[in-house]
Amino acid sequence: MTRRLSRPRDDRWIAGVCSGLARRFGLSSGVVRLIFVLSCLLPGPQFLIYLILWIMMPNE
Repeated sequence: MTRRLSRPRDDRWIAGVCSGLARRFGLSSGVVRLIFVLSCLLPGPQFLIYLILWIMMPNE
C-alpha cells in the first residue's frame, strides 16, 4: 500500500501539513509538530516551506 502525501481532514491544527507528513512517513503527528516547532527556533525557511506545502499538498 502506497501512502500519498495529502492533508487529512480529521487531524488538523492549522492546515494539516504536519499531520499529512506524519501519515506519509509513519510517524505520530505530535512528533512531527514538535519537530516543526523546535526547528522554528533555528534560522531557516521553515515557515516558507510550510506555506509551500500547504499550497502544494492536496486535501484528502
